[in-house]
Amino acid sequence: MINPTEVKSLIRLLDDPDREIFEHVHEKLLSFGPEAVAYLESAWEEAFDPIQQERIANLVHEIQFGIVKNDLRLWFHGGAFDLLQGILIINRYQYPDLDEQKVINQIEAIKRDIWIQMMNEASPAEQVKLINHVFYNIYGFSGNTANHQDPQNSYISQVLETKKGNQISLAIIYSIIAQKLDIPVYGVNLPQHFILAYMDETMQSEFEGGILFYINAFNKGFIFGRRDVDMFLKQLNLKFDKQFYEPCSNTDIIKRVLRNLVSAYEHAGSAEKASELNELLHIVDTPPPGSFILI
Repeated sequence: MINPTEVKSLIRLLDDPDREIFEHVHEKLLSFGPEAVAYLESAWEEAFDPIQQERIANLVHEIQFGIVKNDLRLWFHGGAFDLLQGILIINRYQYPDLDEQKVINQIEAIKRDIWIQMMNEASPAEQVKLINHVFYNIYGFSGNTANHQDPQNSYISQVLETKKGNQISLAIIYSIIAQKLDIPVYGVNLPQHFILAYMDETMQSEFEGGILFYINAFNKGFIFGRRDVDMFLKQLNLKFDKQFYEPCSNTDIIKRVLRNLVSAYEHAGSAEKASELNELLHIVDTPPPGSFILI
């Protein structure tokens, strides 16, 4: 437990012109971690000095960014099993005070509306047709073609609010809902695009890997086959690579989201945010201790 009197006294010293005093106070408040945030936010509201306000805001961000880094590290080293948890951690970078239960409830509501109409013996194509109907026609989700570079396209809370997103954010929400319904739909890391694959190892599929067909979440759940992927890669002058056809890991998905955000903030001229997101990318790009890489 931190001492409220001590914290408040230290916050008052944040506008001290002596650099050495400021740095000492800054480090001390930083060491208190999340517990100091409420005191800092309260002090920011009461502060009249713009220098003090800026220093408080920067300190709050530093503490919250530290929490995001730690949470992402724990998620990654813990096996990165829960994609929703991973994408919520990224969401916390921009929206640290968001009520995450609201996001979870919004996803559950869409899942429930699909589940109510789902027939037990529905074929894979019929299942996808129903998901598409609820997701695109009833809830109104669509690809943000007008402002594709907007960073908000990558934050799940904003995509659920605006019903607009980029290829990967729509695919993430779509696949999370499908998997909650025990429908085997997973992300595929295609260059310059992100698609979904409907998996079924128990049935004869048109090609190896147990993939029945692909889904384009950015284009209202359009279903297509392997030949279309072949054609797309041919247009990009890319040679065959297994990873372009098969489901990728949750870590790969989070990496792609982070790269999109870095690019979006660079495009917007926000070098500081791009740099911080590169720090997050480095966390999931570094093999966990004790792991080994096959060469």
